[in-house]
Amino acid sequence: MDVMGDKATLLETGRFVQSADFVQPTDLVQPSDRDETGEAAEEARLRLAVEAGEVEAMSVLGAMLLRRGDLDGAEPYLRGATTAGDRAAANNLGVLLYQRGYADDAAGWWRIAAVAGSAAAAHALGRHHRERGDEPAAEYWLRQSAEQGHALGAYALADLLEHRGDGGAEQWMRAAAERGHREAAYRLARALDRRHGREADGDGAVVPTEAETETEAEQWYRQAAARGHRRAALQLGAILEKRGELKEAGRWYLTSAKDGEAQAACALGFLLRDAGDSESAAVWWLRAAQDGDGNAANALGALHAERGETQTAERWYRAAMDAGDDNGAYNLGLLCAEQGRTAQAEQWYRRAAYAGHREAANALAILLLQGGDTTGAEPWFSKAAEAGSVDAAFNLGILYAGRGTESEDVTALRWYERAAAAGHTEAALQVGIARLRDGDEREAERHLRCAAGGGSAEAAYRLAAVLDARRPAPSTHELGEHVHEKTECEEWYERAATQGHRRAQVRVGMLAADRGDVVEAARWYRAAAEAGSRNGAFNLGLLLAREGSEPEAAVWWTRAADAGHGRAALRLALVYARRGELAEGQRWADRAVSLGPAEVSERAARLRDALRQELSA
Repeated sequence: MDVMGDKATLLETGRFVQSADFVQPTDLVQPSDRDETGEAAEEARLRLAVEAGEVEAMSVLGAMLLRRGDLDGAEPYLRGATTAGDRAAANNLGVLLYQRGYADDAAGWWRIAAVAGSAAAAHALGRHHRERGDEPAAEYWLRQSAEQGHALGAYALADLLEHRGDGGAEQWMRAAAERGHREAAYRLARALDRRHGREADGDGAVVPTEAETETEAEQWYRQAAARGHRRAALQLGAILEKRGELKEAGRWYLTSAKDGEAQAACALGFLLRDAGDSESAAVWWLRAAQDGDGNAANALGALHAERGETQTAERWYRAAMDAGDDNGAYNLGLLCAEQGRTAQAEQWYRRAAYAGHREAANALAILLLQGGDTTGAEPWFSKAAEAGSVDAAFNLGILYAGRGTESEDVTALRWYERAAAAGHTEAALQVGIARLRDGDEREAERHLRCAAGGGSAEAAYRLAAVLDARRPAPSTHELGEHVHEKTECEEWYERAATQGHRRAQVRVGMLAADRGDVVEAARWYRAAAEAGSRNGAFNLGLLLAREGSEPEAAVWWTRAADAGHGRAALRLALVYARRGELAEGQRWADRAVSLGPAEVSERAARLRDALRQELSA
């Protein structure tokens, strides 16, 4: 066992006269840091000093041999120095005996050194007692070590206290981190991350705000990462990526990935893909996937699927699944569904859904619904929705609404509201429509605003209609001219119209016509008419007729009348009557009678009768 956690500290020597009996890792010269000649010269010098009876040289030489792995050569020197009262030698003798398998004998020497004031020995002794299950003794000796400023002792004490749920753990974790312990810095940062959002503790004491905690956590991640902690580098990269500092995030991901962190390699792949470098992304995803990262395997599968390499994609999705990533089964289901392999798609969706994959449960329900199995689909929609799938909640709303009963409509609205609360645009629209139907205009407006803001053209149109109904009569100048200021309802009509909403296009055209902007009105009427709006075609015809283009107007009225617009049919009847084409006029009058509404039918009937008399005269 590497009792101390850091070999450089384990093999402390007390070479120099100082208040502590150990040398910090940064002060200790490792054998690899100098050439063999220098090492041999140092060893020869120490042996001469030992022959001259220098206890300190005996301790240093024993430590040197122990570091080299020469236990037999080191033991007599360490025992001799220990007998002469060198506490560093006592500590290292404990290390030697531990390496030989004599843990209890090692503990005896560590106790001697710890009682003499060795912080390193106290740490080793504390670790020994913890391994034996004697936590009170472990805490005592680790606290002795930590209170003397020993970083490893502080970290081990913090780990023990954290294991017990003791609130004092963070104090010692922080102490170890401040003394350069990279794992302590990482764990401290993780603890701060978990504490986000708190403003005061149970006793009312002020603790850092979320922003302050996040900043401090980042600082500790940075310290640990700078000391080579690959998980800290991964976390630091994630923080920077979230903040939009992609270049620096990529550097830390790269550092972590090179040290073997599969998640960092995967994250680096996504950064490269988003930057447009799919080939380099694939290299890092491959590396991560080969190290067992299921997310990277899924990413590789998706990349090959986009290229049409379905067999390779399927192989990587299976690899993701084998790595324990349920997305692999879900993606296999998607792949099979795209290829029309419905039975296999259902099989993979089921596998992922049974494992708790909510989107797979939703996809399975849709597949069953498409196959006519409404009864089988409903529980999977419910399972997905209860697990947090917004789409499944919306789909449940559609399912219940389609049954047409009052109780089912209530249930449908409840699911729509749930999906809307999670930001589902179409669900917010449905809630808005339901509230309008119930007469709750304020709630309707709130949901319609959410849906319209999310891009729903229908919601924008309905919101505009609600606001339009409240609009006061236009103000006028003293001379009686109308003053036009674009209202919010017009802005929503225009947004819906721009998105291709035909009724909104007609309404925008009407508002433009009211302003006297014939060109703008014609533009919107034409857009609506060409998209199939009979009202748009009729209004465009009216506009053209007023401008003296009755033949062209008749073309649009014909289109509107063919689509079932009664007023357009009546207009055509009048046009043909004025031209003297009485039979054609009578035909369109008959059509207007059948199409209505009542007022139009009545006028069209009188015109038809008059034309009939003319024809029979």
